[in-house]
Amino acid sequence: MRASLFITCYNDTLFPQTGRAVVRLLERLGVSIDFLPAQTCCGQMHANTGFRGEAFSQAKRFVQLYRDTECVVIPSSSCVAMIRDQYPGLFEELGNDDLRKQFAALLPRVFELSEFLTDKLGVEDVGAYFPHRVAYHASCHGLRGLHIGERPFRLLSKVRELKLTPIANLDRCCGFGGTFSVKNAEVSTAMLDAKLTDLLATDAEYCTALDNSCLMHVGGALHRRNLKMRPIHFAEILASTEGVYL
Repeated sequence: MRASLFITCYNDTLFPQTGRAVVRLLERLGVSIDFLPAQTCCGQMHANTGFRGEAFSQAKRFVQLYRDTECVVIPSSSCVAMIRDQYPGLFEELGNDDLRKQFAALLPRVFELSEFLTDKLGVEDVGAYFPHRVAYHASCHGLRGLHIGERPFRLLSKVRELKLTPIANLDRCCGFGGTFSVKNAEVSTAMLDAKLTDLLATDAEYCTALDNSCLMHVGGALHRRNLKMRPIHFAEILASTEGVYL
């Protein structure tokens, strides 16, 4: 099987280790990876702040780049949610029938990483090894937008030596929300404090999630408070093996 990796602008700029982890993981599972250097952003931050023209541009670019690919794998539930939830409206506004048809044909081939592993490849045990206590944070887009459900838990439960520690109030938002954390800093901080309380109660060594945006928000608070828990993207855990792990 061949898959194109849409690494997302957020990961490319701030968390390149996540993209490398996805490549290691998928190649280990026999997937051939394509990476299109012309990729940029899904347009989520533009659409969410009212810059519709810029969002149109990014949505069109995405379709034009990936319309002929076998499938697209994205290690970010928020970007996949943008594509599934907001692209149809953007293309409807554009009034371009050809583009709408291309997008409709492409959409079933766009996967968030945990969806790709469980639904497309049909695997849960990816041969990972990670001897640490881990708490899983369910990011809002994955939980409410994509309805990821138990997929991450099933995958993590098969990682050798990993101890998955349940977190209270799993459906509670971390408070990031992109520009929400900037425009509503006090509310965002209060939400983050509540999330940290639940995370720290697990006594986990690592907090993992499907989105580095949430992990950056949580990780910033952990760093400022000089706490030992570390953020780590879901892909980096699954890419770890007995010879190479954190």
